[in-house]
Amino acid sequence: MIISSRLRQALAMSFGTAALAATLGTAQATVYNPPINMAHGIEYMSGGVGDDEAQLMQTVLPRWPASFVFTVAGQPAGEAATAVEVTVRSADGEVLIDHVRAGGPYMVARLEPGNYLVEAAWGGHTQTQQITVHAGVDTRTEFKWPEEAGVHSAHS
Repeated sequence: MIISSRLRQALAMSFGTAALAATLGTAQATVYNPPINMAHGIEYMSGGVGDDEAQLMQTVLPRWPASFVFTVAGQPAGEAATAVEVTVRSADGEVLIDHVRAGGPYMVARLEPGNYLVEAAWGGHTQTQQITVHAGVDTRTEFKWPEEAGVHSAHS
């Protein structure tokens, strides 16, 4: 069977396109998507280590009722606190998320509208903030530690 040069070119282009699509599909599949976890019926997700995961978390932040960003003073935005221990309590003191270790500098939670007390501990320093979650509005809260907390954390 004789194959014309046009048919050969078409087959080569099809094969090349399919190989490229498979390669891109594989590359996209390797981007880590942090799991959604649950504590006391509250869904939460954390992550943001590495550029791809940080971009993913920044994209989902506004889609969750409550989000927390963990940073260190004097550090670039990409150099943030990781492994922050987070506890969320309702206004009446009920523990909803209990000492969860965040998997990166971002954490999101599906909190119902209301008032909450959020505690974040990192590098030997604990911060507590009161937040109010409103229906249909994302509530973003930043926890910023002093540079020396990072030095302490690196040596613990």
